[in-house]
Amino acid sequence: MRAGIVGFAAAGKKTLFSLLTRAAAVGYSREARRGVLAVPDARLETLARLHGSRKTTPATLELVLLPALRPGASGVTENLAAIRDVDVVVHVARAFEDPSVPSPFDSVDPVRDATNLELEFLLADLAVLEKRLGRLRYDRARGKPEAIRGEADRLERARRFVEAERPLRDVLSRDERKALAGYGLMSAKPQLIVVNMGEEDISARPEDQPGFGALAALGETRLASVSARIEAEIADLEDEDAAEFRADLGVESGAAERIVRAVFELMDRATFYTAGETEARAWLVRRNTRAQEAAGSIHSDMERGFIRAEVVAFETLVECGSWDGARARGALRLEGKDYPVQDGDVLVIRFAVG
Repeated sequence: MRAGIVGFAAAGKKTLFSLLTRAAAVGYSREARRGVLAVPDARLETLARLHGSRKTTPATLELVLLPALRPGASGVTENLAAIRDVDVVVHVARAFEDPSVPSPFDSVDPVRDATNLELEFLLADLAVLEKRLGRLRYDRARGKPEAIRGEADRLERARRFVEAERPLRDVLSRDERKALAGYGLMSAKPQLIVVNMGEEDISARPEDQPGFGALAALGETRLASVSARIEAEIADLEDEDAAEFRADLGVESGAAERIVRAVFELMDRATFYTAGETEARAWLVRRNTRAQEAAGSIHSDMERGFIRAEVVAFETLVECGSWDGARARGALRLEGKDYPVQDGDVLVIRFAVG
């Protein structure tokens, strides 16, 4: 799964990217940068201890950091091009005041920035839709049949919404957006707005601030808040000191945990686990994915030769103390290929390949 980090200049994108990927400080670049976030997962650590696993492999989230956007600058749409290939947009909107970090705008206003970026998405989508519709009209005039049945109707419907400045994620169903996925429409992608707060506001809920309620009400849009600079300082502390610092600030968890949680909710993702002496590993699938398909994310042979899945919920496994303990208490379930995998399931896949 891939998330694109985007926003206007001086919003704190590079600081957040470095924090999430544990990379060194990131300087200015005209090109998109890529990194990987190892998803923080206390459940995985517990399973590794429980099984004495020699190796722990967390789920990962690929992050793409786009070049800073500047209001009124040419090439904004081109700078956004990398967004077409991501699964979810993470927009960092500045809410902190700092005279030493000048804003490209006359004032600090995260709602204005979120609205302006949405308009950039809509303009980029309109250009894509009109170009493709023009090509379809050209082909039709020359008697060429439509290669994809209903393509023109779907594109025209999307164009009307975009012209009315309505993001496609808010007005089209998931199936409708899936049918248009090949066009990389930016306003169709789920969006997480990360409000980068000052230290004094780090525990504030962005949805409680004026203007954010309407944004939060949009389809497949979530809000999260961080203070990227403070979180970067906390990341350098020992775990115990970091927890104490967050408690003093009124923050329950780190930036990575909060952002990952929001992204997973947006993308309807669930984490299931496999664990043994060799390795404890987390796997990401869409929520309610069939067990046979989930097995395929581990190895294609498992999906092809799937027989059944042995399943126990994480909390139950911890309560029982071991896999054998869960089996002895009758907490272990045998599920077939159509079982909808749930978040926190621990699986053993039984399969045979002839």
